[in-house]
Amino acid sequence: MKKIFLMIVVAMTTMAANAQKFALLDMEYILKNIPAYERANEQLNQVSKKWQAEVEAINTEAQTMYKNYQNESAFLSKEQKKAKQDAIMKKEQEASELKRKYFGPEGELYKKRASLMGPIQDEIYNVVKDIADMRGYQLVIDRASDSGIIFGSPKIDISDEVLSKLGYK
Repeated sequence: MKKIFLMIVVAMTTMAANAQKFALLDMEYILKNIPAYERANEQLNQVSKKWQAEVEAINTEAQTMYKNYQNESAFLSKEQKKAKQDAIMKKEQEASELKRKYFGPEGELYKKRASLMGPIQDEIYNVVKDIADMRGYQLVIDRASDSGIIFGSPKIDISDEVLSKLGYK
């Protein structure tokens, strides 16, 4: 009986020695409290609206060309029809290429977002890493993401500390 008790105590001590420390943070909360992030987000929205308007203008032009083609097609020769169809297709392709240029996976909006948000995210990451190193956290989880966290104790939430080290609030 003493051996079993001793083994349980040794096992529990070993498990306690290997216990990992965790922390939570709320990235949405942090970002909402950083004015530079809000400004960058507004700038991205304005640029996005401007570029979307450019794409829509070309699409509207293509639609107008198509409507005109439909109205005139009865009076056009085969060659004229072909020329108008080609012009419409070229305009639609122009709109598609512009959309891809601005909003594609490696488009201008992606690059703009990376240039505006990257430094802010890097600064947050570095502060979180410093806090984790200082406190011995092996894992810091973002409670704002879809990670399936049902409950996280406010005692282990370091969001306010991150903001404080960044110089906010």
